[in-house]
Formats: sequence, C-alpha cells, structure tokens
Amino acid sequence: MREHGPSKRRPSRLGKDETTLKPVPDGPAPAPVAQRLRVRYAKRGRLRFTSHRDISRAVERAIRRADVPVAFSAGFSPHPRISYVGAAAPTGVASEAEYLEIAVTRWCDPDLLRAALDDSLPPGLDVLAVVEAAGESLADRLECSAWEVRLPQADPALATVAVEAFKAAERVEVERLTKKGLRRFDAREAVLGLEARGATEGTETTAGQGSSQPCVILRMVVRHATPAVRPDDVLTGLRLVAGFAPPVPPEVTRLAQGPLDVTTGGPADPFGLDRDITRGGETELVGGHVGGDL
Repeated sequence: MREHGPSKRRPSRLGKDETTLKPVPDGPAPAPVAQRLRVRYAKRGRLRFTSHRDISRAVERAIRRADVPVAFSAGFSPHPRISYVGAAAPTGVASEAEYLEIAVTRWCDPDLLRAALDDSLPPGLDVLAVVEAAGESLADRLECSAWEVRLPQADPALATVAVEAFKAAERVEVERLTKKGLRRFDAREAVLGLEARGATEGTETTAGQGSSQPCVILRMVVRHATPAVRPDDVLTGLRLVAGFAPPVPPEVTRLAQGPLDVTTGGPADPFGLDRDITRGGETELVGGHVGGDL
C-alpha cells in the first residue's frame, strides 16, 4: 500500500467580490520630489553610434558620480526618476538637442548641476543646458526638429533639382521597414522646410564631424508626426521624385527641436518658458545647495 506524506495545503482562491491586500515593500517610503530639472544634451562624434539604452546607463552612472540627489520611484524595484523627452535620435545620428528630465529630492542649482553632470559624462555626451521645470509639459513643446544632412561627394546641381522636385510634390509616398512590418506613408507633408547648399573644404559640423572634401549639405525642418518622418525618409523621397541618390552614406545631425516659430519657420528654444517664469519670480526657488556643491 502506497504511503502518503502530509498533504500540502493549497492557497484558497478568492471570489470575484473578495479583495486582498497587495504586498508592501519593507523600508521607508521614497523621499518626495522637491524639484524637476530639464536637461539638454548633445550626442557628438563617435558617440553618435551609441544606442539609447547605453546612453541612459551612462547618464545614470554620471548622476551617481556627480552626487545628484535624484528621486526614486516606489515599489519593490525602485529606479531613478529620469525621463527622456521626445523621440531619441536614431543610433548613428548625432544630435545637438536631446532632452531629459531629472526629479531630485532637494533643490539644486541648475548651473552647478550642469557643470557637475557634464564633467561626469564621457566626451561626446555633453550637457548644454539645465533649467528648472516650469509651465507645461516639455514633450508638448517639441513640435518640430531641424536637421543637417551632409552628403559627401554628392553633386550640388542634382541635389538642388531633387529638392525642388520634392517641395513641388503634393505627396511623396515612401516605405520603411518597422517592427510591425513594411509601412507606407507620406514623407512630404511633415517637411516644413528643405534646402540644399554646397559646403567648402574643411567645413565642420556642430556635432564635430569634419570633412576634407566638398559635399552637399541639406537643411530641413520636419514636424513631429505619427509615423515620424526622419531624414532618411526624406532622402528616400528625393530618390523617388528625382533619382537623386548620395554616393556614400550621409552624416546626419539634429541641430534643434522645439516649438515651431512661425517667424523663422524653425524650432524655437523649448526652455524659453522655463527661463521666463523663473526669472520673473513666478516660481519660488527655495532651499540651499545640496549634493556636495550642487
């Protein structure tokens, strides 16, 4: 006869009308957020090949090294309250205008934090500006981007013809392979401005990418839309409407992003409202320096 050991007690199942308490992590609750800081940083030179995930890891390490009193989320796996605003520049694309927000537990001087954070990041990831968050969501202000596309060895005359043909078209249908498969969309409507010009020898871009030979430079302003229209989509459109294809891979840099300035036709400074409110005294800055010299 088979012997049975002590029976294991199964947990009882709760009915639909019954409730259960959720487990609560041990330890004190995380410190409240005292201030939110908005950061503009650049991705230059060889660092343009760094993935967004690697950049986020580098930022977290830099925040620890700079002794920034970053706030943490609640729960069993607390994480630093750092949010990246807007669509990140693709891997392989340089940028002068990437944005993130940091929540801190004590007031920090934005200028001191900018210097400390910049010193803690590797060369090529450069902190350009830090302001205290004020007013509306920063993401709502990022309406368009200005891009520079360098095309080494390209023919300036052919580039000019292709640009004019693209601007004259009502629609330019392009295809892009996405995670959900091949997607077809209009690349023309989102392009607010597009021009081509030649570059002199030795011209250097703002992202530190130099060239010792003449090339064509495309400047474009693209409205943020869904799906997002990227510079490579515009290049595809130039090939479709005029057969213009650069002989070598392009060098792409995001120069700026922000609210659309109807006067200039390009992006304005997204930090403008934050600076105006802070300087106007509508946002009260209280507390002392924290986190060492911050």
